[in-house]
Amino acid sequence: MDLSYFIQPVHPLDRNYREILLEDVESVILADKIGFKEAFIGEHFTDLAEPITSCLMFISHLASLTKSIKLGTGVINLPVYHPAMIAGHIAMMDTLLDGRLIWGIGPGGLPSDIEAFGNQEIDRNKKMVEVFEQVMEIWWGEAPYNIKGEFNTITTKETLTPEIGQGIAPKPLTQPHPPVVITALTPHSHGITLAAERGWNPISCQYVQSHWVATHLPKYLEGLRNANKNEDPRGWRVAKCIFVADDEKIATNYAKTPTGPYGFYFSNLMRKLGGGGKLGLFASYPDQPDTDITLEQTLQTQVIAGTVNSVVDQILTLRNEIGPFGTLVYTGIDWADKQLAKKSMELMMNKVMPEINSHIKAEEKTLTARFGRFN
Repeated sequence: MDLSYFIQPVHPLDRNYREILLEDVESVILADKIGFKEAFIGEHFTDLAEPITSCLMFISHLASLTKSIKLGTGVINLPVYHPAMIAGHIAMMDTLLDGRLIWGIGPGGLPSDIEAFGNQEIDRNKKMVEVFEQVMEIWWGEAPYNIKGEFNTITTKETLTPEIGQGIAPKPLTQPHPPVVITALTPHSHGITLAAERGWNPISCQYVQSHWVATHLPKYLEGLRNANKNEDPRGWRVAKCIFVADDEKIATNYAKTPTGPYGFYFSNLMRKLGGGGKLGLFASYPDQPDTDITLEQTLQTQVIAGTVNSVVDQILTLRNEIGPFGTLVYTGIDWADKQLAKKSMELMMNKVMPEINSHIKAEEKTLTARFGRFN
């Protein structure tokens, strides 16, 4: 099992903007230094708690500061971008990163972003797919472009001047495109099946209860089967909020109390998602009434926290419940205590993951024998 990193981020509103951006940068540099395989960066335009307004700008800043970690957009909300713009941005970033880019895409979920860009009345999933397909046409079609869709039209018919390069868009280094991932929230999501049919891999969100996450794997395997691909679960990523400490009491106080940084994280997300009718994602069992879903319950049931041995046991229990997956995505939380936060990442990489991989070695060997090595 590989280990990845994800930051939305979610920070207290009274923190200095520059300081939290530098903290987020430092956390990804640390992830690279200690061996995390990937780092995904969130993006929102109208949210002071999640103030990375361009994941691509953030990744560009990290390009020369990191060595081996793959950097992913987590995610680019395609409906807010013109296809020609995002085609150019992704092609350049993939080239600058020498193939280290992972292209996370989504329809957009933050209500204020949706309102700000005038996307409240449209089918955002439909627009997301159209934008993606039009980007493919730009990259691999022939100029002059004459691409027409329901939402966007792209043409260079009148201005194409090939002898000077005008009217022709650059192509990405990775062909036909950088690896694509999508986020998965909805139980029994058919979107996961459709994504897998296209060769896109899902990341199950960290704030979705495990009994709902367990419904994602069958839908992913269904998509692989429909596309005549190996039904290999290792393409599935699962994100969780995790905190590792040397002392159980410290772990509990930091990660499982409403006043701690994990409490702030979940209180913020529960307010946002609850306002959009999605509080049920936090339900500890199917059909739990929304009125019974509390922050305290969420922290107890959704945060993996404790000493190394305790966290190992909790992750193995999670895996037994939801099924095998290839990558565990560690969610970055506000560094309320910088020393504890950094130590947690180090313990996770250097102590927890070797134990996890030792426990699942036989199962991984079986998957490799059946499907081959997974990159």
